[in-house]
Amino acid sequence: MAEAPQNYSHHTRWDPLFHFFILPVFAITLIMTIVHVVRRPDLHSAWLIVITVAAMTAIFKIRLYALKNQDRIIRLEERLRLATLIDPALRSQIAALTESQLVALRFACDAELPALAARAINEKLAAAEIKKSIQTWRPDHWRV
Repeated sequence: MAEAPQNYSHHTRWDPLFHFFILPVFAITLIMTIVHVVRRPDLHSAWLIVITVAAMTAIFKIRLYALKNQDRIIRLEERLRLATLIDPALRSQIAALTESQLVALRFACDAELPALAARAINEKLAAAEIKKSIQTWRPDHWRV
């Protein structure tokens, strides 16, 4: 199935297995364990809530670790891309870009990246402002 073209209003990536199966299953399980402990209050029922919350926490942490790793890789890729595309006089300012700015700049095409990066540095643009400023969107279909 071909992916829809990305732009600012359509660039969020949904993982159906995670967002529409795993999360709902654990949310329903938590609700059911709370109902169970209210109806049958004992140590075993209470322990089921602790286990369910621990499992949900683990799932969220595992997801966040993967996203943080992707952000680190994107940061590296964008710094390398900027080093090749930006004016040599501005290369020393690449380090001034925040992680969220670099992650947002990945959507800018090569032609508009240098000017947008300079604006991001000078005007301290937030990630959303950077994305809204992009004229030619460079899709990122690899994000999970």
